[in-house]
Amino acid sequence: MTRILHVGDSSARVAEVRSTMARLGLLPGFSGDVGDWKNRSFSNEEKYFDEDLSEVLKAFQQSRGIVPSGSIDDVTLRELREASYTLGARVLSYEPNQVLVGDDVSQLQRQLQELGFYSHKVDGHFGQQTYEALKNYQLNYGLQDDGVCGPDTLRALSLLGRRITGGSTQAIRERENVRQAGPMLAGKRVVIDPALGGNEKGETVHGPYGAITEEDILWDLATRIEGRMIAAGMETIISRPRMDNPSAKDRAEIANAFDADAVISLHLDRYDNEKANGVATFYFGSETGASSMTGETLSGFIQREIVARTDLNNCYNHGRTWDVLRLTRMPSVEVVLGYVTNPDDVQILTDPQQRDAIAEAIVVSVKRLYLLGQDDQPTGTYNFAELLKLEQA
Repeated sequence: MTRILHVGDSSARVAEVRSTMARLGLLPGFSGDVGDWKNRSFSNEEKYFDEDLSEVLKAFQQSRGIVPSGSIDDVTLRELREASYTLGARVLSYEPNQVLVGDDVSQLQRQLQELGFYSHKVDGHFGQQTYEALKNYQLNYGLQDDGVCGPDTLRALSLLGRRITGGSTQAIRERENVRQAGPMLAGKRVVIDPALGGNEKGETVHGPYGAITEEDILWDLATRIEGRMIAAGMETIISRPRMDNPSAKDRAEIANAFDADAVISLHLDRYDNEKANGVATFYFGSETGASSMTGETLSGFIQREIVARTDLNNCYNHGRTWDVLRLTRMPSVEVVLGYVTNPDDVQILTDPQQRDAIAEAIVVSVKRLYLLGQDDQPTGTYNFAELLKLEQA
């Protein structure tokens, strides 16, 4: 993991970010070299992380669906590097051992989606699904169906792309999957993904029954959700054993292998200022790419149900491109349940009855998703006992 860089730091990594942003047209006053940063040396001025760069970086981060911290971290570097590629800048092909990633892949996926050949997430990864969609397009339009996006394919796409547009087949497919699944929870598959694990226990806070770690809180909540889902006839899997802390990629692969209908990832947050507080939910989406409409719907339900059942402040739901959200093939939601640095949030999160309320809120939200709006109970009033009675009728 790269060291996080803040205003006042000096590093060649800052110079890389500065030149990349200039190349993307985000630093109009930049007069330096925007060539390959790996093949040149930088002045101390170019390497210095100043306030102006941080402000422009915040706008870029916001546009890419990542937290606008104004700092340089691994996620921001990844997004900048991916943004450096535009469709046509390089030949795109399927490399299973080193998947091509970039905005050019996202552009290709969007064009294939508009033409009806690609119905998956626009995630900027040239994987098997993108390869098959491209081959299918080439076959249908009289091109060599080699799955390689070179000059001939780009020329054909550019001619068609000017005239053919349409809705997101991914959104239509997600909605249809929910509709066909029916309103009953029995048989639905959900991955419950509590953060941390292994040696990573997070912060230790003090509740009514003594000291408790972040990992303890999240694991307890995961098991409460799991118990209710199993009682409703659902199939569940927890993404990790307690003694392991898989990477975000590994957690996504577990969900994909399980062929889940949804992923619910549980987190807590912290901040230097204890005034930061509240619950927020996140779904796959950004200003520059497609969004998961089902993920957005589910995150909205979860957000509103938790706020209605607890005293946690409403920090709303937001689109993000975090790895668990974008690498899963099914709608995924990250729920950040509060701040371990805020005394009021800690009081709520360390109360077992409040964790029960949160677990109920999440299970009821999944039920509301599959009801497709065909429920008339106000937010916060649909309880698990009523849900279970309907499921067993």
